[in-house]
Amino acid sequence: MKYKARLDIEADNIHLEDTTLSIEKEGVVTAKGMIDYSNIANLKPISHKVILSMLDGREAVISMLGFSFDGFWEELVKMFGERTADALFIEEELLMDCEGEYELPESSVAPREAGRGRIRLYTDAVCILPASSHAVRVPLCYTGEITLEGYLLRIRMRTGECYTVGRMGYDTQPFAERCQKQAKKVKEARAKLLSGISTQEPFTEKGLFRTAQTEEYWLSAFGKNCCAVELFTNDKAATYLYQFEDRQLFTFRLEEAMEAVGSHREIIFLDPEELKDKPLYRMAIHRSEAVRFLRSCTAGRIIHTASHRQKLDEFLSQ
Repeated sequence: MKYKARLDIEADNIHLEDTTLSIEKEGVVTAKGMIDYSNIANLKPISHKVILSMLDGREAVISMLGFSFDGFWEELVKMFGERTADALFIEEELLMDCEGEYELPESSVAPREAGRGRIRLYTDAVCILPASSHAVRVPLCYTGEITLEGYLLRIRMRTGECYTVGRMGYDTQPFAERCQKQAKKVKEARAKLLSGISTQEPFTEKGLFRTAQTEEYWLSAFGKNCCAVELFTNDKAATYLYQFEDRQLFTFRLEEAMEAVGSHREIIFLDPEELKDKPLYRMAIHRSEAVRFLRSCTAGRIIHTASHRQKLDEFLSQ
């Protein structure tokens, strides 16, 4: 749908009155181009204006929407949320879709955040989709404890972070019960699948990408402060190298990052230049603490050639 409005972007010296805007899958299309969702930090409705705050500090102000204001805001939030869900690489079945309160822990790109938004339960994850760039997909397989305290469901991860959702009306209790049930189910299924994967020296650890991707997995080998990860997929084989300071933290983040990206493994090693033309991947990196951590630890890769094992042993023994 097209909307008549006024658009102001002070930093770019853009002031368009009586312009036409449309809300599309990848962003808001204006007469001066598209405002891509990957560049938006948050959306706010203030005094019948819609403020789009950008990650680079700029602001786009959309006003003079008239009676179309409510429709514009609802469509914008919906489309922004759907694009965000795409960036979280959600592939599993949706079980519940509710509106409720949320609280997110502090991350390396955002302070602690609370508000209202869409709260979705999938067979393998809880997704929190606020009107900001701090949406998260919480993998149930890595939860430590899920407890309902009054009207609030607290999802504590094994690494200590706590995500809080709740006050969903009559959906709160069913959401909590199904969430607890799915967490148990996913952990059991994952453990069974992992038991069927064997390791071979120098690889000693193993993991899945997504629980439903039963044919694809990864193995890891550790040195003193380094790790080599072998991906077993349908893609061309390569071994990815990482360096770290804290082995336990690295191991947790490695597992979480691999689970977060699913079948989109290239997101972990693409350099900033290659990411410029991949807005969905930029959104994914911004929304995943584990992926950002793993990318910060990267130390290259070893292509499978005749000298692969020699290079691998040299790296692990450094």
